[in-house]
Amino acid sequence: MRSWLERVGGSLSRTGISDWLRGRIGPVPRAVIALAVLVAAAGVSTLAAVVSSGPGSAVSASPGPAAAAAPAAGAPVPLSAAELAGLPQATTFTTTPAAPLDPAPFTVTSGLVLRPLTAQVVYAGPGKAPVAVLPATELSGPTWVPVVGASAGWDRVLLPSKPNGASGWIYTGGANSSRVDIRSSPYLVRIEVGARKLSIIDSGRTLGTWTVAVGAPGTPTPTGRTFVLALLAPDHPTDSPLILPLGFHSDTLDAFGGGPGTVGLHGWPDPSVFGQAISHGCVRVPATALHLLAQVPLGSLVLITS
Repeated sequence: MRSWLERVGGSLSRTGISDWLRGRIGPVPRAVIALAVLVAAAGVSTLAAVVSSGPGSAVSASPGPAAAAAPAAGAPVPLSAAELAGLPQATTFTTTPAAPLDPAPFTVTSGLVLRPLTAQVVYAGPGKAPVAVLPATELSGPTWVPVVGASAGWDRVLLPSKPNGASGWIYTGGANSSRVDIRSSPYLVRIEVGARKLSIIDSGRTLGTWTVAVGAPGTPTPTGRTFVLALLAPDHPTDSPLILPLGFHSDTLDAFGGGPGTVGLHGWPDPSVFGQAISHGCVRVPATALHLLAQVPLGSLVLITS
């Protein structure tokens, strides 16, 4: 059985996605719309449409406010080829059991986001043991993850792998500074599970708040801080024209529909579901909210509270 990630893709062309966006959200910003065949670890074959790929028009190149300070930095631990090959890849399909958990899961970050231009080793801390490798692409789009801490020459990021809240440190000093791209996103997505509300915030200004559907009691929407992992456009949409997988997974489902239990934001054709706790953990949003979410850059913080 194909997973939901496999089923959402197709052969939508660059012109097709541009036309769809113009029809749905007005003129497309002068930014890159990256399209790629969804492959990678799970053997997935679909199409990912990444709006404002990476920095785009919505992510500035300015460094932004400094992230929270961390312990004193150390040099990266040397790795042999065998040790490197034995590290797990940090993707939505994998588990990184040695990765330290997010120390402040309900704290809003400065907005810094990091993209590895080449695969980067993730460490338990500055100068500590390696725990994973963060690839340069996720779902065949560029990898962007939020920065949640910093020390001299190091940045702590959230990972898209299980368990929820997995994090790690990437060495960004010295020669390695040219192998990562650190920028600033002004966007924050807030989800209040109990109130069943979603808000999109741009540079501190709330663009809108909508009533949404959240996870049912037996399959709740997980809480904490996560991020927009990808933007997928199904070639034959049924429930939603776009799906935004997050760096979170269901707390109760190890797999769903053949996929890894990834939680996402997406639309829903029946508006009567909004305001209900009815999903398998994903957040179902109205069309107007979905159109604005399509403009949120990858890596932007999503804060989910109870």
